[in-house]
Amino acid sequence: MSDEDRDVDIESDEEDDELGAEAGGSQPYSQVRNNENADKRAHHNALERKRRDHIKDSFHSLRDSVPDLQGEKVNRPKVSRAQILKRAAEYIQSMREKNTTHQKDIESMKKANEQIESQIRMLEKYSATSKFSASTQSQFYANGQAVSESSEEEEANHARRKRLKTEDS
Repeated sequence: MSDEDRDVDIESDEEDDELGAEAGGSQPYSQVRNNENADKRAHHNALERKRRDHIKDSFHSLRDSVPDLQGEKVNRPKVSRAQILKRAAEYIQSMREKNTTHQKDIESMKKANEQIESQIRMLEKYSATSKFSASTQSQFYANGQAVSESSEEEEANHARRKRLKTEDS
């Protein structure tokens, strides 16, 4: 019994006196009381129906949100609420596991990115101070393409960089 019902029951003695006076003897007290109870019952039933409809709609929405159950409404329109909850919980768990895996992948990619950036900075520093600077490098043209004297060393650096990438993964 809710607090409102208790308030009504406590105040009912006062209302009974007023109702008897208002009725003027045209309706017996029991009939007025039955009408009030019927109104309360109808109101309660309407609220309960609304609550059940809301729960039903929530389960349908949940069923439609779980990929494993999306085909179920075509093949088997009646999936139990327990099955909906079970499969939704399984789906949430699998999404959490995927999320954890993706977070780990992101972290490892960040570390690899930092290593590559460090290598780039090192190579830039090396190229600025090495014999690869523009003043010491001479270029020859062969078959219309520019070729550096140090092309063998550049190929070695390129191969070394590739080796570093494969060692990280």
